[in-house]
Amino acid sequence: MELSRLFRRHWHDIGLAFALIAAVYLLLRWTDLDVLQRLVIANFIVVLLHQFEEYSWPGGFPAVANLVFMRLAGMSRYFKPLNQLSSAVANVVFAYVFYLLPVFFPHVIWLGLATVLVGAVLQVIGHALVVNYQLRSLYSPGVATAVFGWIPLGVIYIYYVQRHGLADGWVWLAAIVYMAVAMTLIFYVIEQRLLGGDDPPYPFENDEMERFHIADQLAAARRTREAKRGNAGE
Repeated sequence: MELSRLFRRHWHDIGLAFALIAAVYLLLRWTDLDVLQRLVIANFIVVLLHQFEEYSWPGGFPAVANLVFMRLAGMSRYFKPLNQLSSAVANVVFAYVFYLLPVFFPHVIWLGLATVLVGAVLQVIGHALVVNYQLRSLYSPGVATAVFGWIPLGVIYIYYVQRHGLADGWVWLAAIVYMAVAMTLIFYVIEQRLLGGDDPPYPFENDEMERFHIADQLAAARRTREAKRGNAGE
């Protein structure tokens, strides 16, 4: 397999290996690390596990993005369907720049706080609420790591920095602004404007789109909604 195709198809599997390496490091160095260092390393591990859950096992996020999100009201006016390359590049930058920077600068609170807000707020809303509602399901790819990884990490991180007076209003403002700028650059400029398009050279392959049977779940959810509308109209 050529290197570029290996990257496009398996960046999320490679991420699992880095998550395991980071987890071993965290366990071995636990007593040498302070609380903030432990939290940001754990946060980095969760984002890699999250991407593995979305794209590898159980997978199905390519279909979630292109069949669920793209069909929400008005989304298709501003966003193009994802493809292998756009997803790979954007998510690698997301994990290895946005989430890895706080590992090297754990005491720059706004850096870490921004990643916590993305995980514990945006990811939970997107996966556990929006997607699950559209599919009429309690689970969709990415929910487990968002709910059982980012929510507890977010609560602990925010409690710690607030209790120790590490996050005043300016820190929160910096974190929110940085989060907004980073998400725009990664998931709009890179993923959409630079690498997105209606006819991409590297579309998702069939097995990537068929994982977790998202299309079938979406169709079943539509039938359920239509049946309820029909019953209400009788």
